[in-house]
Amino acid sequence: MTQVQESSGARAARPAPRRNGWPGVAALALGTFTVVTSEMLPVGLLTPMGRSLGVPEGVAGLTLTITGLVAALSAPALVPLLGRADRRTALCVLVAVLVVGNLGAAWAPDFATMVVARVLVGVGMGGVWAVAAGLAVRLVPAKSAGTATSLVFSGIAVASVLGVPAGTYLGDLAGWRAAFLAAAGLGAVVLVAAALLLPAERTVPFGGALRLTRDPRLRTGLLVVGFLVTGHFAAYTYIRPVLEDVSGVGAGTIGVLLLVYGIAGVAGNFLGGAGAARSPRTTLLVIGTVLALTVAALPWLGGSPALAAVLMVLWGLGYGGVSVSTQTWVLLAAPDAREAASSLFVGVFNAAIALGALAGGLVADGVGVTAVTVTGAALVAGALVTNAAGRAPVPEAPAVPGKT
Repeated sequence: MTQVQESSGARAARPAPRRNGWPGVAALALGTFTVVTSEMLPVGLLTPMGRSLGVPEGVAGLTLTITGLVAALSAPALVPLLGRADRRTALCVLVAVLVVGNLGAAWAPDFATMVVARVLVGVGMGGVWAVAAGLAVRLVPAKSAGTATSLVFSGIAVASVLGVPAGTYLGDLAGWRAAFLAAAGLGAVVLVAAALLLPAERTVPFGGALRLTRDPRLRTGLLVVGFLVTGHFAAYTYIRPVLEDVSGVGAGTIGVLLLVYGIAGVAGNFLGGAGAARSPRTTLLVIGTVLALTVAALPWLGGSPALAAVLMVLWGLGYGGVSVSTQTWVLLAAPDAREAASSLFVGVFNAAIALGALAGGLVADGVGVTAVTVTGAALVAGALVTNAAGRAPVPEAPAVPGKT
């Protein structure tokens, strides 16, 4: 088995973790919340966005595909380009790009302008996510690295609780453009927080991130990410029209269901993080099983708002643990190249978001909107097979006092 590691010089150059770095971890968590909220806003706004921009829902869903594809390409490219650059400055610049993208989306008079704006959101998102994942563990003592990682990635789950549902509510109250304006304002807050709370931080660049994929444990983890996230977003991108069609609920109830989903997602994030610390393989097998069954059941059991709410809770619990569990898998597979491995993780994750939204759009427009749930469940089943058949990293056992 090939293990790609940083050179001894890189190890020596790595700064000691800061014991007062928790405010910085909080700023990074706010950053992941903001980038994921910005990326996911179209999920709850597809119907009014498409109507305003003069495109069908399947085409409007491409606003999510475009952002994911750009983030997938930008994350692995930006990390080596940053080299020894101060990560605080880099993060602030990337957040500024995100702000401009959200302002452009709020102003967009037509679909072409919206595409340009969403490209900028993708660049900012991919860079912020990759830098945040690698930076968090260097802000705190080594024993707290797992907690810091879970907190940073809790921003993703909390974005589902507050970001997407709040964007949906705001879009219903003040128009979908107001939701993007709010995301731009939140980005400005993140920029200030990062500038004030993050220390100047430089890292020794690690070349050839793709060489890390020689390790079969990392390859398996990235494939699991690809299947799980593609399957989820094939269905979730079109959850609003699915719920409208299956449950017959209105915009207000959809906002409540998304809120229920998001609250469950926060719980799933911390449950998944705790489980992955013991066994990422087992945790992701449980998550994949819950997701596959729940997504497949929605068209048949989601006919009433009450049953739909139960299914959304299960969906949220399952998907809430995906990001932290898969990130844990990747970091365990490449412990000496965290930032490089994280850039690959972000690239695959966002490519999967884009592919899922694209596949869901093709199925929704070609077969019917409820068929996206079958597509999503089948892809998640692919993650289960890959997980069971592939190699997985094993967390180090805690040291036993008195033993060497």
